[in-house]
Amino acid sequence: MKQINWGIIGCGDVTEIKSGPAFNKIKNSTLVAVMRRNAEKAKDYARRHHVPKWYADAASLINDPDVNAIYIATPPSSHEEYTLAVLQAGKPVYVEKPMSVNAASAINIANAAKEKNIKLSVAHYRRMQPLYQKIKKLITEKAIGELRFANLELYKKSPTQEYLTAQHTGWRVDAAIAGGGLFNDLAPHQLDLIYYFFGEINKSCGLATNQAALYNADDVVAGNILFKNDIVFNGIWRFNVDERDDKDNCEIVGTKGKIIFSFFEHRPVMLTVNGKIETLLFDPLQHVQQPMIEKVVEYFLDEGPNPCSGGEGVIVMQLIDKFTNK
Repeated sequence: MKQINWGIIGCGDVTEIKSGPAFNKIKNSTLVAVMRRNAEKAKDYARRHHVPKWYADAASLINDPDVNAIYIATPPSSHEEYTLAVLQAGKPVYVEKPMSVNAASAINIANAAKEKNIKLSVAHYRRMQPLYQKIKKLITEKAIGELRFANLELYKKSPTQEYLTAQHTGWRVDAAIAGGGLFNDLAPHQLDLIYYFFGEINKSCGLATNQAALYNADDVVAGNILFKNDIVFNGIWRFNVDERDDKDNCEIVGTKGKIIFSFFEHRPVMLTVNGKIETLLFDPLQHVQQPMIEKVVEYFLDEGPNPCSGGEGVIVMQLIDKFTNK
């Protein structure tokens, strides 16, 4: 394979800017077909993004001989079904996060890819962005000394009734479709990076509850991880606060200093070493998945390692299940 000819299953909102256009901006990569169950919306997407082909059913796209790799960008409840179908067709898969609705489903996906010896990457795309690559480098170089602990706080206001009832957003708090609530939607980005930064896990635990009872999923989650290198992680996610109490903060503490940063807000990274503070600012990316997709293309072309394997995606799902007591 010398060129990745992509097909997208589920050309919805996430593919408009975050990912879709990036497939045509990377060397040896092009987007040749898209699929959405709503034929008019699939056709419209193809027209606006200059994609040669569009389909209203997944099987037609999967079996298109011009498509040799597929990006699955549907809600989590259909990730397993579509990924297994693509693997059955012998084509490599790039599947959105979270990998699926629970760890058991994610394990099934990872095992199928391994058994069929077909490449699978998970779209934990933040790990390849310059900001998080810099944090990874600071950790590896022990810029703040030996790591001791990390503390994460994510607070968001309760979703509005409009959010809960809108078709394009309401599914995110429907446990049957998303596997859980906003924790399952947002925390995978964070937990993947924490795992990417700190390595193998010794043990984890957590608790979750639905305090506001606005929808059928948890709106408060707390979790702890003890890594094999003795780093301790503590996280708290609240999705029912007053908007004035919104918070998005992570602090990594070492023996010589600390790193403070945000996951979802565009603000500087604060690096403190031996009492001296340095501010690191990164420009927003036009297409947030482009650095990851570039690495996936290299992997699919046998030109580089897997930037996020199915096994790593499983670990994130296992943490989610552990924290929410699934």
